[in-house]
Amino acid sequence: MTDLNTESLRISEIFYSLQGEARESGLPTVFVRLTGCPLRCTYCDSEYAFYGGERLSLAEILQKVQSYPACYVCVTGGEPLAQPGCLPLLTALCDAGYRVSLETSGAMPVEQVDARVSRVVDLKTPASGEQHRNRMENIDVLTERDQVKFVICDRGDFDWACFAVDQYRLTEKVGEVLFSPSYEQLAPRQLAEWILEAGIPVRMQMQVHKLLWGDVPGV
Repeated sequence: MTDLNTESLRISEIFYSLQGEARESGLPTVFVRLTGCPLRCTYCDSEYAFYGGERLSLAEILQKVQSYPACYVCVTGGEPLAQPGCLPLLTALCDAGYRVSLETSGAMPVEQVDARVSRVVDLKTPASGEQHRNRMENIDVLTERDQVKFVICDRGDFDWACFAVDQYRLTEKVGEVLFSPSYEQLAPRQLAEWILEAGIPVRMQMQVHKLLWGDVPGV
């Protein structure tokens, strides 16, 4: 059994906001952002989480999470799975009764993530600069509880994502396939028109938190 007082992680921030993306979009959520990421995506909006942060025990993290009135928790980064302590954190949050999602780049193995967690796997498109980091074998272990996300920067990204959806039969395998326009890089209306033209059964999403508060930390 994990000792909540001795197991620790480096945390960039813990905050309470509306979930801006994925299946729980719009729901009040506590976000636990872990420090560190081995990727350097061209459109990254959380570079401040690459370094620094504060080391907290699992007990301290849970205490902070429990100070907010939410039943949803999102563990994000950076790349949260880059810290081994992420796995016991996810389990501890589930054990505490929270509905938990994990936002991961898809460059790390996800098979050991607690089965109660919804894994939101971001498959990196060509324009991200990190396509070569995709761990495609992760797809084999995903289920209807999980979600796959593509950040679309241009038409090349869109065509690549459509091919991946078809090749891996993602709409049959996972609960949600999400296409998101890269913030201030691709016009949302353009992506919407491409999706309608292609007739592909994916969910277009926009980052609600950025529409409400802009591209700033802690929201």
